[in-house]
Amino acid sequence: MGAVNRKVMEPDAAAALLGAGAVRERCREMLDACARGALPHFVLDERRLGVAADHVADEVRRNYPSLDIPFHSRWRHFEAGGIDRITPLLDGIDGPERARIRFDLAVVSVLLDAGAGAAWRWREPGTGLELARSEGLGVASLRLFAEGTLSSRPAQPLRADADGLSRLTEETVSRVFQVEDGNPLAGLDGRVALLRALGGALRANPEWFGDAPARPGNLFDHLTANGTSVALEDVLRVVLRGLGAIWPGRIAIGGVNLGDVWRHPAIVRNDATHGLVPFHKLSQWLTYSLVEPMIEAGVDVTGIDTLTGLAEYRNGGLFVDLGVLGLRDSDSAAAPLAAGSELVVEWRALTVALLDRIAPLVWDRLGLAADPPPLVKMLEGGTWSAGRRIAAERRSGGGPPIEVVSDGTVF
Repeated sequence: MGAVNRKVMEPDAAAALLGAGAVRERCREMLDACARGALPHFVLDERRLGVAADHVADEVRRNYPSLDIPFHSRWRHFEAGGIDRITPLLDGIDGPERARIRFDLAVVSVLLDAGAGAAWRWREPGTGLELARSEGLGVASLRLFAEGTLSSRPAQPLRADADGLSRLTEETVSRVFQVEDGNPLAGLDGRVALLRALGGALRANPEWFGDAPARPGNLFDHLTANGTSVALEDVLRVVLRGLGAIWPGRIAIGGVNLGDVWRHPAIVRNDATHGLVPFHKLSQWLTYSLVEPMIEAGVDVTGIDTLTGLAEYRNGGLFVDLGVLGLRDSDSAAAPLAAGSELVVEWRALTVALLDRIAPLVWDRLGLAADPPPLVKMLEGGTWSAGRRIAAERRSGGGPPIEVVSDGTVF
């Protein structure tokens, strides 16, 4: 990096990477390089993109025959098993406090959502329903929240605030998530550390999260202080800046923690962002999950398609399993890989760019091309579900075609 001429000052360089625009731009560059055959790990077969679009369109029809597709957000996982768990939880709570509670819940639940691993299961008290992966993590995190564990005020159990988060222990999360020797949860310590760090980030940014004590829900008041129209990119901007400090051991520029940003030599710049590829997967997933609470509260949320698809293994696995992407060397992914490995960074970037490419094909097949729904609905309908289905068909346990080591903070 010493030889790079930093024409962009470091704080400005960090800011340039903290947004969905940078994700889309740099992931498209990676796809362009793949199309030229210039990437070290993946090759692209564009002829298979139509096959993948057929597969996704069929998945949408199977899941949502009326084509009334909801948002891809954390709220879908709270409905696991066809059970409405949110309505009774919030019965009698209206107005801004209802939105604040839903913000609190969405933020902490998304941060607990990184891959659970194939072995973990969660049995819901009362229903006996056994859940795994994202659904299990979602409903277990709802239980953690509903118990009042994350609130510092016993009289207000339905909240997550800085004091409650900061005192969270692995023992508490392990108990609620039913973790034991025969039921391991990948990255348990990383998840707890992330929520404890969230408490510190909330305190450090009272302009967004309030004080006495700070809580994620106060972000709703900040976003709606000047009216009832909110651009989703502005929400993501606050999430990236306000919560950036929570991500452990990541790349920083000028003292700014960049979060879900990784290195790959295909991205060339003449400044401090040289070689850096942003994804902001959990931050964008979190931001998507704040849309429904805002809409319920009467907020007009604009610019939903400014955010990108999500660089995670269900979407990415779809493109590998259907042959859109192929490994140059199949042995290179024979063992689980670190999230920062060059191959995984390449795969994630190609996934984001291909989601933009496949969306118009899917909407055309569904007769929705004239007025296409936002990308986030295709993810739900959609690519995420199709990726999971084809993984279950091809591999015992339904794992992805490329295994990534989870520390509880990325996927």
